[in-house]
Amino acid sequence: MPSARLLVLFGSQTGTAQDVSERLGREARRRQLSCRVEALDSYPVVNLINEPVVIFVCATAGQGDPPDNMKSFWRFIFRRSLPSTALRQMDFAVLGLGDSSYAKFNFVAKKLHRRLLQLGGSALLPVCLGDDQHELGPDAAIDPWLQDLWEKVLGPHPVPLNLDLMWPWGGTHPWPSKFTLQFLKDTPTSGPEELCVAGTDPQGPPSELQPFLAPMVSNQRVTGPSHFQDVRLIEFDISGSGMSFVAGDVVLIQPENTASHVQQFCQVLGLDPEQHFTLQPREPGVTCPARLPQPCSMRRLVSQYLDIASVPRRSFFELLACLSPHELEREKLREFSSARGQEELCEYCTRPRRTAWRWVLCDFPHTAAAIPPDYLLDLLPLIRPRAFSIASSLRAHPSRLQILVAVVQYRTRLREPRRGLCSSWLASLDPVQGPVRVPLWVRSGGLTFPKTPDVPVIMVGPGTGVAPFRAVIQERVAQGETGNVLFFGCRRRDQDFYWEAEWEQLQARGCLTLVTAFSREQEQKLYVQHRLRALGPLVWELLDGRGAHFYLAGNAKYMPADVCDTLLSIFREEGGLSGPDATAYLAQLQRTRRFQTETWA
Repeated sequence: MPSARLLVLFGSQTGTAQDVSERLGREARRRQLSCRVEALDSYPVVNLINEPVVIFVCATAGQGDPPDNMKSFWRFIFRRSLPSTALRQMDFAVLGLGDSSYAKFNFVAKKLHRRLLQLGGSALLPVCLGDDQHELGPDAAIDPWLQDLWEKVLGPHPVPLNLDLMWPWGGTHPWPSKFTLQFLKDTPTSGPEELCVAGTDPQGPPSELQPFLAPMVSNQRVTGPSHFQDVRLIEFDISGSGMSFVAGDVVLIQPENTASHVQQFCQVLGLDPEQHFTLQPREPGVTCPARLPQPCSMRRLVSQYLDIASVPRRSFFELLACLSPHELEREKLREFSSARGQEELCEYCTRPRRTAWRWVLCDFPHTAAAIPPDYLLDLLPLIRPRAFSIASSLRAHPSRLQILVAVVQYRTRLREPRRGLCSSWLASLDPVQGPVRVPLWVRSGGLTFPKTPDVPVIMVGPGTGVAPFRAVIQERVAQGETGNVLFFGCRRRDQDFYWEAEWEQLQARGCLTLVTAFSREQEQKLYVQHRLRALGPLVWELLDGRGAHFYLAGNAKYMPADVCDTLLSIFREEGGLSGPDATAYLAQLQRTRRFQTETWA
């Protein structure tokens, strides 16, 4: 008989690791295993010594960082005081989720796997390395790994699958929803449906549970009218918020779905937007979404909490298949949620970025009409906050916070262009037409800058990657520090040269060395790495002679690798280092945090 104690712990930044963990829980219960699924920082980590089998599902965030909801666990598990036999009773497996376009691909999962071995744990399997870049996504690695996992966990005595938990129309009922929605007969005369404004709370500064409703001061397009992309400089008034930040920090913004999308979603599912309800968890230990008011209207739930604009994951189709009363639709949904159907699901949903409400539910109308409201929070993820580099310094702009936002819009083979939820929502807000408030809060970022006076900094920030460097330049100039070298790249000077006048004024004052690369203004494209190489002697002198720090921010696709290759060539040609010594020199800069990056896919 299989062990009755299986624990799945996850560290998730965007929700994918949590989704995979919940899938693990369902598959465990189908195999008659008792399984708990918890976020790593919600679990009392000292209890690990009593757990016989633990599956860790970990995403890698940023540049090899653990997700926010496992940082406390991360600090604890790497304490040097932990004995090498601490976890000798524990069998474990680690499933990683990452993106191979980043240098530290699945760094968290690999490092955790090694650490658990050091503490005496026994690995059931090699670490699984899920890759967003694979044609079929992370499931290409996860599916075969899970087959091996269940063979290891169940050992020589596998149990029959409980198919009723998967395909209830061939059996009894779908697995229970996490919550029940208890609809109210009467609309509350005054409901607590306004977000709390932080800043007067003595418990601390604004946070995800209590964001600050910041007045939007301005929302200005800063790209030319003929430029292919709409980029906005947005300013907020944070007076009285209790927020403080330094260069390199980020602001998190909680977006909303558009009113038209909310209305159409409710029509497809037959929901009354004005209906109010209270939410009740089905099982002890399960908590309701922290920011959701009680009672709540369906309009509020759909507009501010459910991510109806997301591209649905495999679990979405699995649950829809369980709920579908229509034979043909049910068979197609089953196929999409099976291992053999992943290529077809990728072609149908992932590649064209087909969203849940606009396309999928409309393609399965009989199923959509039969979805019980209780299952809304099982089907759809919650809207997650979006992080933006802060592009201003409180020294230069007291009580203000500025961000640079590229409005995401691109075409797939679907007839409507795909739009980013948060950037499109922010672009639609116009403080000139009336007061606008945006829920936000601040957290520490991945970039830290030298506190020692007179240490030069070299910054490479093409496009919107320049945003965090504007904050640090403003901060350093206010402190009288002049060793600021900025490499900025864009397409054309007259279309997307952000803060041109500001940079040129600082350069005229001797506070900044500005190096530009306008890629489309000559026959052969010119990028920041070309300008970096042309100034190789200066770069080498600053790094090796004056102890400069080097920073890189921007798109992760090609630019970071190209810049690193350029640095290696500078180390060889200007510093006289051999190939291996140049590589070691760059690695030393990274280890000592004199080389830092902030990139995004």
